[in-house]
Amino acid sequence: MTAQAPVLRRHGNAYNIFILVLTIYSLALMVLLIIPLDPETHALINLYDNAICIIFLIDFGFNLTGAKPKRAYFIKQRGWLDLLGSIPSLGFIPFTALFRLARLSRLGRITRLLGGQAGKDLVLDVLRNRSQYATFITILLAGMVLSIASILILQEESRSAGANIQTGGEAIWWGIVTITTVGYGDYYPVTTLGRITAVFVMFAGIGIIGALASILASLLVAPPTPDEPAPEKAPAPEVQVATAPKVASDPVPHAASVPPPQTATTTTGTIAEELAGLRAEMAGQRAEIAALRASLGGGGS
Repeated sequence: MTAQAPVLRRHGNAYNIFILVLTIYSLALMVLLIIPLDPETHALINLYDNAICIIFLIDFGFNLTGAKPKRAYFIKQRGWLDLLGSIPSLGFIPFTALFRLARLSRLGRITRLLGGQAGKDLVLDVLRNRSQYATFITILLAGMVLSIASILILQEESRSAGANIQTGGEAIWWGIVTITTVGYGDYYPVTTLGRITAVFVMFAGIGIIGALASILASLLVAPPTPDEPAPEKAPAPEVQVATAPKVASDPVPHAASVPPPQTATTTTGTIAEELAGLRAEMAGQRAEIAALRASLGGGGS
């Protein structure tokens, strides 16, 4: 009896590219955690890193539940390294930041998956699944713009005496308000680098909101697929010609039923034959009536 081949959960290229870019970005955040920055900036970076950990944990759960047997992913595909790289750094567990290096395993696996495809196939997949790529890219860009802008604005504004953005929470709030183009004005940058960052976030926010609106519109109004069969047309009603009742002495034979007309010529010929039959029947009836009148007139005299 042959052993059953292991089954692994397969993801689309759009999802794989999303996880790939997110993995590279998380490694960049890990480098920022090593650089000596102020405590507020480190806390903000650690918050974004933990958010990415949650996404990686969800990805690990999808891959593990879709694998049969489970060890095919957990052992052979090094899923245990994915789990180690997804553990959040909550502060009370020491040395969890070192587990971020395990994300290199996920990076290498996805790179091999995408590298095994031809460039033409990847382009065709992008054209076929434009909505999926647009959704993942828009979500990824929104998260990256928010995190990068809030880190830059906090790092620059916290060193200015007259700035009102001094904590990570204030930087996140300012980033969300600016990306959505709301602009409450309760928090705003006062430094040159902060204002340059704000301009970048404003233009990026316009594009992100526009992309989200187009994605929502495409979900609400689905285009017709070419695979759907065309609706069948109702058959044309058959034309039936009513005939007068025959007289017993009618010598002209009749067809029992008239077949449905196929062409215009056949229909015209059939109607002409019916009219000729009716005329013959009427002529016979007139002759019988005349004969009956003659016999009645002769008997009366």
